[in-house]
Amino acid sequence: MEQNSANKVQSKASEERQVQHVLARYVRAADQLNGKAVSDLFVPDGKVEVYYVNRGNRELLFVLSGQAEIENAMSNLMKPHPDRGWSHHTTHDHIIEVNGDHATIDAQFIRFDAVGEIRPDNGWPEGTLGIMGKVTPTESGYYQPTLQKISGEWKIVTHVILHDLPFAIPGR
Repeated sequence: MEQNSANKVQSKASEERQVQHVLARYVRAADQLNGKAVSDLFVPDGKVEVYYVNRGNRELLFVLSGQAEIENAMSNLMKPHPDRGWSHHTTHDHIIEVNGDHATIDAQFIRFDAVGEIRPDNGWPEGTLGIMGKVTPTESGYYQPTLQKISGEWKIVTHVILHDLPFAIPGR
């Protein structure tokens, strides 16, 4: 009886970890601006809902529907990284609920942009040592995806992104 209970606890933890890995793969693909890798994490008719949240009030900014639209937005509509630049989305304090073949995540996120300094033609000044550049936090909020397990693989059905900061969109 105790062995069976231990297996259930281990299985549940394993399911939660698998769900968490989907979000980990999402942020890495987003950092790479790899729309194909991002869209592959979704069900075919999956969607992304992006909001700005001000004092608890959600303002819908846009919705991406279906893998093709998600892929296009990530690959072609996102601002490219600058020379010597990269982004790092980090997630924290995951609250994961697994109920059979359905799961939810509520995680805080921060995006950091890293941009390296240009090495002078004459080389770095004498006495210069260490990392040359800046890391700046540029976004924060919450990721709240819902997932479904299909053929043994967790896929995102709806990915809600709640931004803490206002979001500029051309034409709006």
